[in-house]
Amino acid sequence: MSADARTRLGDRRIRRRRAIDRLMRGLLWLAAAVAAIPLVLVLAFVLIQGLPAFNLALITQDPVPAGFPGGGVAPAVVGTLIMVGLGTLIGTPVAVLTGIYIREYAGGRGATGIRFLIDVLAGIPTIAVGLFAYGLVVVPMGTFSGLAGAVALAVIIIPTVARVTDEMLGLVSGSVREAAYALGIPPWKTIVRVTMPAAATGIVTGILLGVARIAGETAPLIFTALGNQRVTASLAEPMDALPLRIWVYASGPYDAWHQQAWAASLVLVLLVLTFSILTRFVLRRRAARLA
Repeated sequence: MSADARTRLGDRRIRRRRAIDRLMRGLLWLAAAVAAIPLVLVLAFVLIQGLPAFNLALITQDPVPAGFPGGGVAPAVVGTLIMVGLGTLIGTPVAVLTGIYIREYAGGRGATGIRFLIDVLAGIPTIAVGLFAYGLVVVPMGTFSGLAGAVALAVIIIPTVARVTDEMLGLVSGSVREAAYALGIPPWKTIVRVTMPAAATGIVTGILLGVARIAGETAPLIFTALGNQRVTASLAEPMDALPLRIWVYASGPYDAWHQQAWAASLVLVLLVLTFSILTRFVLRRRAARLA
């Protein structure tokens, strides 16, 4: 084959590879756009429907009797913050330690078995988790309570954070661990000082996903927190939550309730979004200081 023929063949191959590369890039962009469409539509719909009834009174006033205009969802906002916060505080350490054990200590069959159990827990309907928390907390206490709701949410967040922690630690290069071991650093200190900081961003992202999930759970709270018409910080009595209030108002017969259900949905979305933005900001500042 002459040099010119080889050059032409090489040019055709390059053009074909570039065409395939452009095609695949286009398909990836299209897939990303299709995946983003439902999110954009949901956010736009909630914003359009909820903004007319969104005001300061909504998040500062208690609910009013059925059929009367006005009022707010202050007990639900406070209850959501308390139960989601406490559920995250209870469930996250358990989940992170489980993920560490799976990746760093369990070994082949043990890790496979624990991962399977976590996947099963993640697939259990949340209403069944609510019944579990009902039997575990509500029955012994003799009353519905914010504590029972927090326990149910803690159980729900565990599999999400545990699997993410496991995967993020798996992405840390083995050479990093070997370098630490070569310096005489014990395994537990290597995990605390080396692998966990390297995987921190991914783990925090997993925690955010878990928080976003439990913040919108309704069924477990029906069996545990039940709801309340007044603001309370006591974990030993029924407590309201935004998903519960949205469910009650959306299923009610009054137009004022329907409007407040949309506004409460907007409040819930804004709470999760604000928490995510603040966490990302803190992580970026931390990364900048370390750099």
